[in-house]
Amino acid sequence: MDESAALDVTAARAVETADGDRVLWSDADRDWANRAAAAIVGERASADEFLARRAGLVLERIGTRQPAVTRTVRGIRWRPWVGVVTVLAAFALGMLIDRIGGGSSINLLAPPVFALVAWNLVVYLWLLARPLVLGRGAPGPARSLLIRVASVRAPLHGGPADAATAARRTVLAGLPREWARVAAPLYSARAARVLHLAAAATALGVIAGLYLRGLVFEYRASWESTFLGAEQVRALLAVTLAPGSWITGIPVPDVAAIEAIRAPGSENAATWMHLMAGTVAVVVIAPRLVLALAAALLERRRARRVRLPLDEPYFRRLIAGWVGEATRVRVIPYSYTLAPAARAGLDEVLARAFGNAVATVDEPVGWGDDERSNPMTDAAPGTPDIRLALFSLTATPEEDAHGAFLSGLGPGPALVDESAFLARWGDDPQRRETRRAAWRELVEAHGGTPVFVDLAEPDLPAAGAQLADAASARASGDAGDARGR
Repeated sequence: MDESAALDVTAARAVETADGDRVLWSDADRDWANRAAAAIVGERASADEFLARRAGLVLERIGTRQPAVTRTVRGIRWRPWVGVVTVLAAFALGMLIDRIGGGSSINLLAPPVFALVAWNLVVYLWLLARPLVLGRGAPGPARSLLIRVASVRAPLHGGPADAATAARRTVLAGLPREWARVAAPLYSARAARVLHLAAAATALGVIAGLYLRGLVFEYRASWESTFLGAEQVRALLAVTLAPGSWITGIPVPDVAAIEAIRAPGSENAATWMHLMAGTVAVVVIAPRLVLALAAALLERRRARRVRLPLDEPYFRRLIAGWVGEATRVRVIPYSYTLAPAARAGLDEVLARAFGNAVATVDEPVGWGDDERSNPMTDAAPGTPDIRLALFSLTATPEEDAHGAFLSGLGPGPALVDESAFLARWGDDPQRRETRRAAWRELVEAHGGTPVFVDLAEPDLPAAGAQLADAASARASGDAGDARGR
């Protein structure tokens, strides 16, 4: 999927997952987008084509209702002018470097161009060591700064705080963050290309400024040192200016010539300027252009194939619904046996949340059994797409029992059935909220997201949406953590 389509898909995902209350984008809208995209792309299309076309439909429809969403999508695209300005500014900086450091004389032991060469050598070493320090693909400070300037704008705020505004703010706040995560490899390569070109432009500016000023007045070359003699200076310059001597064919002057220009002596600096310019060209400009070319090729490849987290529940659900495959869901109750009505409600909620889901419900894990077995590796064969813990609200959450079970299961959504609690204490909303808070605290402490549902009489749109969003949010967090690691 190319960069533009990936951004559209990411934006559609932000709309459909951040708007949990279906204020901006209803279930009817989702069904319409699914049907329309499937009809347009046909049965032989790839999953990428289906997702891209569907995202286009989502943005077209929601753009007529919420123009801020489409404006944000346009706003977070990479702004090419930032790269152009960066390179031009770097060239201008290079033109000024010699003026800052030199005037009309050149100290052969401390010309500004040597600092430029040394800096670039340090950068080359850093590029070699960076994968070991920051991890492969992780952008450094300069790249991160350029990416922030060139790609992400803060979402707009303000306006009345009604439900639609609150939902829109949630979407607009999450979209730049999600796109930055998805586009990080591409933007890292793009920023690298710009920075390499900027470095080459700086060096080119230094050479241009040196020669332009040399046309209107005479540079004089000299040197002075408290500790070094002519022989040591000649050896040092022979090594430092070797690249320039190699490319220009101009030999570094001998010891006698070096001794002759020791301060207050001097000579016309044309020969030394040619040697310095050649050194900068070999050590800075040429390598930087090669690195920029490599970054451009990598950027081009990544721009054509942006990798979306298609293993996350949101995408799995869409693709499974399109191709007619079922999402595999494994439900693991803890010390809780579902009544027939609750089991029927569970199937309906799962179907609503994950499309044509195929659910398996394990035998309940007994109180304390989690200390002897790991529910991640027990019971149902195969690897499920969704693993879901199930509790009853009638139980009081305890860290030693329920918490230990969640620790073994790992982060993820946790379904808390309220049917038995409501049958017993349905007229006590305060008690219900207190018990919910206790469960919420326990589940979130183990990295999960609780979803409270009356499985005997579920509110299918709300329950399905909450469960799907919890599964998608958890998967996004896992992906982000994995990338962070």
